[in-house]
Amino acid sequence: MSADPNASSGAIRSLIPARIDRLPWSPFHTRLVMALGVAWILDGLEITVASSVADVLTKPETLNMSSVAVGATASVYLVGEVAGALFFGRLSDRLGRRNLFILTLAVYLIGSGLTALTLGSGGFSIAWLYLTRFIAGAGIGGEYAAINSAIDELIPSKYRGRVDIAVNGTYWFGAILGTLGTYVLLNHVELSLAWRIGFLLGPVLGLVIIFVRRNLPESPRWQVMNGQVKEAEASIQFIEDEVRKSKRELPPVDPSKEMELTPADDIGYLALTKVLFRDYPTRAIYGATLMITQSFLYNSIFFTYLLVLGKFYGVPTADGPLYLIAFCVGNFLGPLLLGPLFDTIGRKQMISGTYIFSGALLAVSAILFNAGALSAVTQTIAWCVIFFFASAGASAGYLTVSEIFPLEVRAKAIAVFFAIAQCFGALGPVVFGALIGDGSDPFDLFLGYLLAALIMVIGGVVTIVFGVAAEGKSLEDIAAPLAARRPGTTRAEGSAAPTV
Repeated sequence: MSADPNASSGAIRSLIPARIDRLPWSPFHTRLVMALGVAWILDGLEITVASSVADVLTKPETLNMSSVAVGATASVYLVGEVAGALFFGRLSDRLGRRNLFILTLAVYLIGSGLTALTLGSGGFSIAWLYLTRFIAGAGIGGEYAAINSAIDELIPSKYRGRVDIAVNGTYWFGAILGTLGTYVLLNHVELSLAWRIGFLLGPVLGLVIIFVRRNLPESPRWQVMNGQVKEAEASIQFIEDEVRKSKRELPPVDPSKEMELTPADDIGYLALTKVLFRDYPTRAIYGATLMITQSFLYNSIFFTYLLVLGKFYGVPTADGPLYLIAFCVGNFLGPLLLGPLFDTIGRKQMISGTYIFSGALLAVSAILFNAGALSAVTQTIAWCVIFFFASAGASAGYLTVSEIFPLEVRAKAIAVFFAIAQCFGALGPVVFGALIGDGSDPFDLFLGYLLAALIMVIGGVVTIVFGVAAEGKSLEDIAAPLAARRPGTTRAEGSAAPTV
């Protein structure tokens, strides 16, 4: 560590962002993605399991709940996600990414594990079930804020887009696991036990992952921004040593990328609002639009998917999971296969293209649906194609709100936009449930599909106007830290700043 006599008092001269971004891909990065990316798998698994066992919980041999009471468990879980994202998002910016991505996973494990221990029936059991679903949701909501921040800050800029989009898309791999798991359990295990085992699938996976996460370093970017100079140097050295162990050659560091930073004060949500709408108003509008539009589309279609197949196409309930798996596969493959293009063709081009194209395809399928030209199979194929593109765009929405705001508020920004998306997205199932009705008239649902299509197209148009060309760029070049010295300012003389 060295000092610069021309640096301003209390500042730190840092090359850490440049040292991270110039790294080649290595087994360390693969382990990092596997350990942190499980958050999305767990959420997809959790929601699918809860949806699959909903009817089972109304049986006398299980919890004997009413349909309304069972339906409320999903709402409680979503409320928990919002609360967890906001609470743990602030803690992640204050206490660090590593502390939080271990804590939030532990919270989820406790919540979902306790759900499986719900006993008997009656008011106390329902209250216990709601409490544990809230806790599990809070853990997953906190995961989103901490995990996306950590991944974006630790992955080299060349790979950041494709990695983040692919990780976000693994939600649908979790949904596939949840669908297959509950399908087997509900058909081969006694119902009173099957639903409990279903809620333990996620915790079993999480227990394995939490030990892997313990060996991951803290984000050096977060450490240096919070004045932890020695700790930041130790973390970046650990990462570089891990890359060297894999026989990868480390490129030289560009000295012109050095930044002067002042350790940041804690920024609360009120101050964050001022930062977003004073310093980044168009980016705030852009991020909110992406998150709201994709959330409305997904919640509208996904949560009424099996209802549409049953009401309009006569698909038996027992066959529903087979169609659901096909839908999930399309959603999973989109981010995986299209993700690299967000780093090569560009963010604005790909985000706008996936949003507008998926909206246009949905409008075409809506016309065919209203004309009675689709069957259960062709409707599923249409949705698979539509959401192949929509899923990549939706995953890019999470990437966008993670990378276009400064490091000091990154986790909180993710939490805020996630909360906004969930609130608006919750309207989708309500609206579409009413439009489906008894399935006798497709016209109302046709109008709903056109509305969802228009909303997605709006997201694409907003991207064309306000989108940020973030591909291949350092996070600090996309959004300079609030405490970074701006170009052209004068440094105070006679002071010293450490260099890391």
